[in-house]
Amino acid sequence: MAAVGSNTDDAAPDVARVAEPARPAGRLLRIVGWATTAICLGVPLALTLGFLCFTWRLPADEIALTRNADGIVVLTGGASRISDAIELLAHRRGQRLLISGANRSTNLEEISRLNPEFVRWVRCCVDFDRSLNTLGNAIEIRRWAERRGFHSLIVVTSHYHMPRAMAEIAHQLPHVTLIPFPVISDRLRSEPWWESGATTRLLLSEYLKYIVAQMRIRLYPTHGTEPV
Repeated sequence: MAAVGSNTDDAAPDVARVAEPARPAGRLLRIVGWATTAICLGVPLALTLGFLCFTWRLPADEIALTRNADGIVVLTGGASRISDAIELLAHRRGQRLLISGANRSTNLEEISRLNPEFVRWVRCCVDFDRSLNTLGNAIEIRRWAERRGFHSLIVVTSHYHMPRAMAEIAHQLPHVTLIPFPVISDRLRSEPWWESGATTRLLLSEYLKYIVAQMRIRLYPTHGTEPV
């Protein structure tokens, strides 16, 4: 019986030694759990703070230009963008106007019909491209500016779209001076964005697109290498 007791006592340290490797595994699981919790809490918090900063930096009113440029570009998609851009052209703020992202049915006759007071300017000094998205806009704007030999551009688009548009165009034309001319619709000017679910979704969608654009620009720092 004494021998049996002796064997049992000798085996106890071996059991403890076998169980020891489980401790690092448990510690690793706790670290992974803490990291996962931090990410789950930190990412939404960072996105929320970034979104609030994004909306806070948007202009509340349209600006008065203090200088002219070689050309004017307007990215289609929002109310009054084109008419505002044509008015800038008529006031000789630029030599020519590019309407970027125009629908295939949009032509000089249609633009002239919608802006009869500016027919002269539309027929002499307006160009079109048919790009389908903001990156496509920026690529076509680069081609147009290089073809025309322009070194400064007034960029016309909605105020919430301006950050992404400026980032994309600046990436394509790093040595061209860009002058933003944000357009603000009456609805966005008259009511705070947080009071409208539709406006909140619009701004949130644009903010997420802006983040994606910035990530792609950093991934492809030289224009012409990014996928369209």
